[in-house]
Amino acid sequence: MTALEVSDLDAGYGDLQILEGVDMTVDDGEYVSIVGPNGAGKSTVMKSIFGLTTYMGGSVTFGDQDISGYRPEDIITTGIGYVPQNDNVFPSLTVRENLEMGAYILDGVPEDRIQQVYDRFPILEERKKQKAGTMSGGQRQMLAMGRALMLDPALLMLDEPSAGLAPDLVQDMFDRIDEINDDGTAILLVEQNAKEALRRCDRGYVLVQGQNRYEETGDALLADDQVRQDFLGG
Repeated sequence: MTALEVSDLDAGYGDLQILEGVDMTVDDGEYVSIVGPNGAGKSTVMKSIFGLTTYMGGSVTFGDQDISGYRPEDIITTGIGYVPQNDNVFPSLTVRENLEMGAYILDGVPEDRIQQVYDRFPILEERKKQKAGTMSGGQRQMLAMGRALMLDPALLMLDEPSAGLAPDLVQDMFDRIDEINDDGTAILLVEQNAKEALRRCDRGYVLVQGQNRYEETGDALLADDQVRQDFLGG
């Protein structure tokens, strides 16, 4: 069953249009990656779904709800979580306080959800009193994902989760995303490490100049000579 459906989406920033007629779907529990060259509009797709750009046309549907043009504070209540690439933690707050902020729309702090995050990312429990701004890049990324999981989203959108991580931490980050998906959360991922993203995902989209260029299973895109030559470095 389709969870997210993006249809003929036009969006950008102010008067500047970036996306033109973008189509995209994510089924319940599916893992989908968006890859493409720099400046293709990959992050703009994520921001547009989450209401952070100028909506210009088309539709975004989540479940049975048309969320086209919704504000982020309304979209988060529908079951979509979003982790941006930059500025994705509150540096002056502790780990625990960051997680509490992830549940700010609820009446109280769900201790069971915090424990679930700690169980998934044990380092966060060890450092629950540490200020987020003093943590390593990998730890901050875990915290950002943990905060987004506090509302138990049906779909988790991740923008460049491996950006800035040391090479030995990249595989661990992908493994953790796999585990989140294995537990039933659908994933929509934008990732600079295109080959690894396509190896892991169920389906992938190649975006070029704000438009769909290819859509196939991750394995099929990896095996496509033209895709490999043009977008994956051969």
